[in-house]
Amino acid sequence: MPWWFWILLWIALIALSLLFHLTLGYRLYKKFMSTVHDLGAAGKRFSNLAPSQETSDVESAEPRPAPGSAIFASPEQMRHDYLTAKAFRQEVRRQRRVKRKAERGQPQSLHDIEFR
Repeated sequence: MPWWFWILLWIALIALSLLFHLTLGYRLYKKFMSTVHDLGAAGKRFSNLAPSQETSDVESAEPRPAPGSAIFASPEQMRHDYLTAKAFRQEVRRQRRVKRKAERGQPQSLHDIEFR
């Protein structure tokens, strides 16, 4: 085979390789732009949510015990305080869950709406 055949063969291989890489780059660019578009749509969708009014599950209107007073309290009193606060936090979470599901139109759990 003549020498110019090998040169043409290498030129064709390089051209095909370049075409292949350009095609892959174009597909990668399209997928990236699609992802950016989806992220932008998600950002617009979630930026319209109302800011949360509550910063804590615990109401600040209740008087708080002085720091260090737990050391001198009885174990029964501390257990009672712990269980009371735990029940209060659970109830606050349950109420938020019911409210959130009602706003989204999702079905409520029978346990959450106290259908016992």
